[in-house]
Amino acid sequence: MSTEQYSVLGEAPDSLKLQKLSSNDFHLSIENLNAGYGKMEILHDLNLYISKGQSLCLIGPNGAGKSTILHSIYGFTNIFSGQIKFDGKDITNLTPAEKLKTVGIAYILQDNSVFPDMTVEENLLMGGYIKDKAEESYEEAEKIFEKYDRLKQRRNQPAKVLSGGERRLLEISRALVMKPTILLVDEPSIGLEPKYIDMVFEILHDLQHNEKKTIILVEQNAKKGLEFSNIGYVLTSGKVVLAGQGNDLLNDAAVGRLFLGG
Repeated sequence: MSTEQYSVLGEAPDSLKLQKLSSNDFHLSIENLNAGYGKMEILHDLNLYISKGQSLCLIGPNGAGKSTILHSIYGFTNIFSGQIKFDGKDITNLTPAEKLKTVGIAYILQDNSVFPDMTVEENLLMGGYIKDKAEESYEEAEKIFEKYDRLKQRRNQPAKVLSGGERRLLEISRALVMKPTILLVDEPSIGLEPKYIDMVFEILHDLQHNEKKTIILVEQNAKKGLEFSNIGYVLTSGKVVLAGQGNDLLNDAAVGRLFLGG
């Protein structure tokens, strides 16, 4: 999809417009970020703002830079300039391990990342591999088993017996062992049957609204992602070209034509 096709979306939002979609007390903010891989710059002067307990969905064509935003927040890219802040503190140059352990940012991969021959419980405990005290991981795993009975029933079985939806639940739950405050979720619905897609978004809804997690997700199923999220950003060529409340973007004719099949 060419950049010209986005001219119908109007003028790209500046940082002040993006800030107004959240409260002034930002849980995570990105300012004037230029980032990419090797010497290749993918994101160009990108801004992003989200408050605690909000959800933000990134949509756009393949290659727009959506996953690169998650990678940059977590520390998987080269940052050429700009800042990433957590509760106002600069975390741009922290390692992924530091962001997980000391800041509370967890990244949930889009690829099938369970260990198939390890039990469900062993997979969960892997989520706490950088904890100083192993018993804390066991405590968090027990809380997860109490919350999600479908995992509890399978705790001693190899993860390869799980359905696609159950594997996704395990991936999300494994990230929760470190008790993060921010979840970066890459393509939560990818490869799942519709009934499991609904289940995964119900889980994310519970984590946001009942456990006050802040969630930033990339989602190719734009309709599902925008229905779920408080805020939506439309990206192309490493820039935000449109942003708004999730429901407003769902009802935007141009967004519907380009992303929702309308």
